[in-house]
Parts: sequence; C-alpha cells; structure tokens
Amino acid sequence: MPRHEFIPDTVWVRDTDGRPQALRREDDPDRWLEICYSDAPVAVQLDDGDDSGPGYVSSTASMPAVVAGMLDAADLSPGLRTLEIGTGTGYNAALLASVVGVENVTTIEIDAVLAERAAAALERAGWPVEVVHGDGEKGHPENAPFDRVVATAAVRAVPYAWVEQTRPAGIVLTPFGTVFHSGTLLRLRVGSDGATAQGNFGGDAAFMWTRAQRAPHGAVEDRVLPEHDVDELMTGLHPYEPVGGFDASFAVGLRVPAMTSVVVFDDDDPECGSYTVYLMDPYAESWASWRIEPGSAEYTVRQHGPRRLFEELEAAYAWWKGLGSPEHTRFGLTVTPDGQHVWLDDPTNEVARP
Repeated sequence: MPRHEFIPDTVWVRDTDGRPQALRREDDPDRWLEICYSDAPVAVQLDDGDDSGPGYVSSTASMPAVVAGMLDAADLSPGLRTLEIGTGTGYNAALLASVVGVENVTTIEIDAVLAERAAAALERAGWPVEVVHGDGEKGHPENAPFDRVVATAAVRAVPYAWVEQTRPAGIVLTPFGTVFHSGTLLRLRVGSDGATAQGNFGGDAAFMWTRAQRAPHGAVEDRVLPEHDVDELMTGLHPYEPVGGFDASFAVGLRVPAMTSVVVFDDDDPECGSYTVYLMDPYAESWASWRIEPGSAEYTVRQHGPRRLFEELEAAYAWWKGLGSPEHTRFGLTVTPDGQHVWLDDPTNEVARP
C-alpha cells in the first residue's frame, strides 16, 4: 500500500528547537518522500486546522510499525464489517479494506477537511471505502453492527457506543492512556450478551487523543508562575522509576487522574545531567517541580495548589511496588452499560476507574 499517496503535500517536521516547520513537497520532493516512508508518525495538521494557532500537532499519519501491530491485533479476515475511528489520511482505512474488503469498511473523521481529503485519496488509490464526517466517539449506528471497531485515536475512557455497535465475540481495539501515560493498546472482546466487553492491555501505542478526551494544552511557563506559594520537601525517589518506566508510569497514571509530566533540561541539553520534572494538573491549578542534579541522592520538590501532586505520585508508585511491580499486560478493562473499571489479573479485582 503506497503510503505517499495518502500523505498531503504539506507536512510538519521538527526544527532544532523542537518547533514544527512546514515541509512542502514542491520545495523538497526527495525529503518529503523520505518522510512518507520513514517508520515514524508524520504530522499532517496543526491546531485542528487553525492557521493562527500555537502549533500543536493535531493529526498524524501513524507510525507504520505501530499500524502493523494494531492490524495484527485486530485479527482481520475477509468479510468482517469494520468501523475505523479517526480516518486521518485514509491510509489505515485502505489497509483495512485490503483485508476485509472495501464494502465492509466504514471510517469516521471528526475534522471535515481531513475527511474530505482522505475520501479523495482513497478514491484515487482505488480503495473507495465509506468516509463519514462525524464524531467517532458516537460510532456509526447506521452501519452497525460491526465485527471490528478499530480506533486510531487514543481514549482515557472507552465510549460505550463502540461496544454497543459491535457484535457478540467482536473486537474493539483502541489506544488507551491517561494524562500521565501516553498510551498502550487495549483489545476488548464483546461478550455473548452484546452489552459488555473486557480485555487486557498490551504493547506501546501512543496516539493523538480524541478531541473530547485530550487534556488542555499549555506550557510549563503558563502554569508555573513566580508568584505562586510553594511548599518544599526532599525525596530520594528518582523520576526514572515512576515516570520513565513504561509499566510503572502506566500503573501510576491509573491512580493520579489528570496529572501530566514534563521534563525540562537545563539549557535544553539532555546531556548536561541537570533537569526538572514538572507535574501539573491543567484543571486544578496545581503543580510540583522535582529538581534533579547529577550525583545527588536526594532531590528538592516544590508543590503548589490544592493537589499535592508529588505526594499523590509517590503514593501511586508505592502502591504499584506493593503489588509486586506488575507488568501493564496484567491489567485489563471491563466495559458495561453502567461504567468501566480497570482490574489486575482478574476482572473482579478492580483497581481504578477511568
């Protein structure tokens, strides 16, 4: 499946300062083509299409290796009716259609411009699946029931419509994450009652969020202000353990709702060894700074706001360690008409609610 046939003529690449810069096919066709076939996500939209926005990536062509892993996990075969959430460029919809058949794929995109562009690309490439402009969290009941629902946008809570519109024994596959942890792949199997679904997490799958579930944007300097009152404490806990470890950060994220983390290196140099980890709650005007100096055994933590974010993180990490440091694959999710919960090892062992 030729990926470049679905990539728009203008994409965005990071400059040396990390800011997105436009790369136009007509200006540098060789570099544009190289980016199309790199095993990396390609930014195809900023700020939901607002040309005057601050420059946040809002849509990408997903990393091919991750796409392949998701297609494998979806367990596709010819004839399976499939709903894709998040059309984006249309490339993944074409891949789905190449297995299950064009007539069996419905793909839904919340952004009207992206939907129109993807539909045109799919038509040109010979994969004219049905492209719907709408809110993917609501599914597409007109074409339900589906054998597979495959989301290419991450969620913090699985929309119940996806379960409701999937046949018994069908699969709902989605990137799942928390504000703290960017994401893992969730594979749910719908029960024989057609009303509940459950399954385990597995693998690294960081995607753009659905628009309804993404946290507010904002830089450290917007939230950490000099005039804020702060409390200080010392800790021997290094951020590599609860922040840097995949399994630990996944578990911690389940227990610290709406907490995000940002690492800021001194002089923007990761090699210098000195940096600050910022914990922030974009909803509660709370933050903590966690200062790391090379060679130190203790680190200074400063906290501001109604939430003691560092103490919450410390308690969540201790909880995970107390469980024996389980891998993220031992956690699972159950979705019912009344809600959903995360469990460890057994669906009856509830540990968190998204």
